[in-house]
Amino acid sequence: MWLWSKLRQIDMVLRAGVVTLRYPFEPSPVPIDFRGAPSWDHHKCIGCGGCADHCVARCILVRDVCQEIRVMLYDGSRCTYCGRCADVCPEDAIRMSDSYQLATGEKDDVTTRMELFMLTCQRCGRCYELETKNAVDRLDLRGFRYDSIETRAVIRKKTERFSLETLEETKRYERPVE
Repeated sequence: MWLWSKLRQIDMVLRAGVVTLRYPFEPSPVPIDFRGAPSWDHHKCIGCGGCADHCVARCILVRDVCQEIRVMLYDGSRCTYCGRCADVCPEDAIRMSDSYQLATGEKDDVTTRMELFMLTCQRCGRCYELETKNAVDRLDLRGFRYDSIETRAVIRKKTERFSLETLEETKRYERPVE
């Protein structure tokens, strides 16, 4: 008698199948509209600083090194993944990714530093976008402002893999001749 009840239990368990996830061995799927860590596209960023203004945790800092270079700093250890920076960004340069496994022992692994070259008018000093065509752009005057740098390019800092000699050899990162 007890054998039949045990056989019925085994049958019931085998019909149900697997109901748990194999999480450590396979990544679990994220739900729709999941907000993970923010990721930046430096080609789209115009350096307006709206993300830093609306960051509640104050993990995004904007520093102007000089009039032409703006440094955007992101500290992922303070971020609450609220998504306000992505909502405010006018160019959609910030996207909320679906990465959630961000545990690390080094703070440098969760920090991002982005240096943007800000195009400035030689007459008034105001920063502007390259896509907006004004009278100077229509005349296509070279030398009135520095035109050979690509649109919103990142000026990289020296690392072990990226030396200053490599930086000087490339035309993309040449400094304007004064």
